[in-house]
Amino acid sequence: MTAPLIRDLNGIAEFRQAEALQRAVWGADDKEDPADLMMVIQHEGGLVAGAFIEDALVGYVFGFPTRDLTVQHSHRLAVLGSARGLGLGARLKWHQRAWCLERGITQVRWTFDPLRHANANLNIHHLGAHAAKYFPDFYGALKGINKGAPSDRLLAEWDLEAPGVAARAAGRLPVPAIGTRITIPIDFDQMLVRDPKLATSERLRLRQQFLDRLGAGLVIHDYDAAARAYVLQ
Repeated sequence: MTAPLIRDLNGIAEFRQAEALQRAVWGADDKEDPADLMMVIQHEGGLVAGAFIEDALVGYVFGFPTRDLTVQHSHRLAVLGSARGLGLGARLKWHQRAWCLERGITQVRWTFDPLRHANANLNIHHLGAHAAKYFPDFYGALKGINKGAPSDRLLAEWDLEAPGVAARAAGRLPVPAIGTRITIPIDFDQMLVRDPKLATSERLRLRQQFLDRLGAGLVIHDYDAAARAYVLQ
């Protein structure tokens, strides 16, 4: 297989590929970000970069400016199932970090489902983002792969120049820290499909744990993949 190339999207045909990729990853009934909107946001200072194998888009990251010129909001990150296992999610995020630092952007923020193991492991442990804000049912009822439970989200805050982030960028992952822990279900993704009532019950049970601990001033600083647990300090 040809090694994936990561670069900015170029031209409406590639943005149409990004539309199709969103439908493939999140489900056809989950509304994708339109190609023309992404293209205009890129033109006005946003980031839309893709991972390409030959001419096929297999992953992409989409971020846009915020009211603070030193902060970017990262709205989408997706990799096709056929390209998983190549580390493209992390590679796209490290590309985003380099792109932002070149432009004076020092923090990237995004929301993610706190009960999805793969996202927690990438965002918190591998990238070194932290989280101190929890939003219950942030997007309201969702469709596609997110259908079945309230759309609670954690806000990841990625300080691009932090020592821990720089160490991870160089390939030095820390041993999971010691601290208060919140353990998530083993198979929440499948739970949404098999038993939405149980998924909702787990969402509400863990929502209270997150709200209580973050409300007390604790911050999520790490994620222990083996234990499937957030580490708060």
